[in-house]
Amino acid sequence: MTTVIIAILIFIIICMFLIWLISGYNRFQTFIIRINEAENFIDTTLRKRFDLLNKSVAIIQEKADDKKIMTRVISLKDKKVNNFELDRELYECINDFNRYKEKFPELTDNETFLKIDLNLSESEAEIVAARKYYNDIITDYNKLVKRFPSNMIALVFRYKVKMYYDGKEDFDDKVFKM
Repeated sequence: MTTVIIAILIFIIICMFLIWLISGYNRFQTFIIRINEAENFIDTTLRKRFDLLNKSVAIIQEKADDKKIMTRVISLKDKKVNNFELDRELYECINDFNRYKEKFPELTDNETFLKIDLNLSESEAEIVAARKYYNDIITDYNKLVKRFPSNMIALVFRYKVKMYYDGKEDFDDKVFKM
C-alpha cells in the first residue's frame, strides 16, 4: 500500500513539474512570437521609409538639376544591412531630404513631394512606437530569462538575453536586402 502511495506521489510530482515546464515554455514562446511581430513591424516601417525616400529622389533631382543628389538612398539598394544600420542610414537620408526641402522651396509645389513629406513624418511616429514596443517586450523577455525559476527553463531551452533595438547593431542577424 505504501509503495502505491509513493508511486502516486511521484507521479503527481512529475506531472506538476511537466505542467510547470510546459507553462514556462509556452510563456517564452509567447514572448518570442511578440518579438518577431515587433521586428516584422519595424521591417515594414523601414521599407516604407526607404520606398518614400526612393520616390523622392527623382523629384528632388528634377528640381535641383543634379543627378548626384540623394545618392545615399540609391546606394542603399545594393547594400545588405541589418535593421539598426538601415534605420541609421534612413535617418541620415531623411536629414538630406529635409535639407533639400529647405534649399529648394519650390519642391513644396509638387503634390507628390508633399505626400512623401507627410508620410515620412507619419512613419517617424510609427518607428518610434515600434522601437518602444520592441524594447518593452525585450525587457519582459529578459526578465524571464534572468529570474528564478524561469531562468531554469531558459537554460534548458537555451534562451539567451536579447539586445534592445538601440543596441542591436553588432548582434542583429536579421539582414535587410532591397
